[in-house]
Amino acid sequence: MSGTVTAGLAAMREDLADFYRDLHRHPELSLQETRTAALLAQRLRDAGFDEIAEGVGGTGVVGVLRNGDGPVVMLRADFDALPVEERTGLPYASTVRAVDGEGREVPVMHACGHDMHAVCLSGAAALLAGARTRWSGTLLVVFQPAEELASGARDMVADGLFERFPVPSVVLGQHVGPLPAGFLGYGSGPVMAAADSLNITLHGRGGHGSRPEAAVDPVLMAAHVVTRLQGIVAREVPPAETAVVTVGRLQAGTKDNIIPDTAELGVNIRAFTPAVRDLVRAAVERVVEGEARAGGAVSPPDFTWFASAPALVSDPDATKRTVAAFAAHFGAQRILPMPQVNASEDVGVFGEALGIPTVFWFWGGLETEPTLAAYAQGRIDELPGNHSPYFAPVLEPTLTTGVEALVVAALSWLDVNLVGDGAATPQ
Repeated sequence: MSGTVTAGLAAMREDLADFYRDLHRHPELSLQETRTAALLAQRLRDAGFDEIAEGVGGTGVVGVLRNGDGPVVMLRADFDALPVEERTGLPYASTVRAVDGEGREVPVMHACGHDMHAVCLSGAAALLAGARTRWSGTLLVVFQPAEELASGARDMVADGLFERFPVPSVVLGQHVGPLPAGFLGYGSGPVMAAADSLNITLHGRGGHGSRPEAAVDPVLMAAHVVTRLQGIVAREVPPAETAVVTVGRLQAGTKDNIIPDTAELGVNIRAFTPAVRDLVRAAVERVVEGEARAGGAVSPPDFTWFASAPALVSDPDATKRTVAAFAAHFGAQRILPMPQVNASEDVGVFGEALGIPTVFWFWGGLETEPTLAAYAQGRIDELPGNHSPYFAPVLEPTLTTGVEALVVAALSWLDVNLVGDGAATPQ
């Protein structure tokens, strides 16, 4: 059945490749994705969607295709880029620079593959719209902004996504990554970690570097904090659990011989269970407060928590059903079980908001044979991964596989018209 629906992909392939190259060449930062959003909305219009809404939760785009009685199935893709300077050397590499939310001019690149996500969903939407005699139900297509800020999904829900549009019974999504192109990877249960970001300000008393006794040095406090935070996972999280604490930003001072008044740290936390997540969050605050007191801080530290995303759970039963459809379409040899991924994704917010299953999978974007060889030889870390300035999926078979995966997944949940196909697909 899915092969019948995807048969039209060959005729669309070059147009989708051109669309991908255009999006890759013109990336937009989170909450600034206006050009991309307009192009995606036009793609849905061209495909014949009944209802299209722009500006949902900021720059989000929603398309609804009603096709008779049956389930409501949601397909989701994100489309924001990152403040990364591209080094791929591709003829369509980004040279874009933009002003970020803090007023800084930064380079911009689709270093996480969200351009590929958006193009594949636009292609899948067009194929499903063109094959309406083959299925029934309602297709809800969601292009989500600001995934990199872990805010886009919540913003869309808060903007009435599930009050203004049909309520789905399942959420389906995918992510391209450093797997061999043409292959799919999946997990069951918690597949990606919860994430929390925290800004910390430590308060000292500035002075001349030659008279440290007359000052309170927040840089020294910050150094102790950075070191001490690494003991949380090593000594407080049970060895059978997984957690990560990263200090990705430490900023203080303007000159080598001036002790500044403050020091700032940016901290990121990953965990898979609510208990460990709460443990680590509390431990971070305890450690920072303790080091501030030990360092004689003139006032307590300031904590600003932001960019929070829940653990992404791929519902076991729903995943089994979807992966079975993948195996039937692609062949079991192209379906790879995957370990948990410490990176995070806010797509889980949608299913969590409704109490419905989410199914999330990965698909490969790197050259197939060299990547398989790197896996076999234990050289995975040498491969360019998401957020790298060198990460850019090969166009094929990445594009074809991503489009087909979304179509196959959707058809595994929609009511399928089997007339003329000769075989039934279990529902």
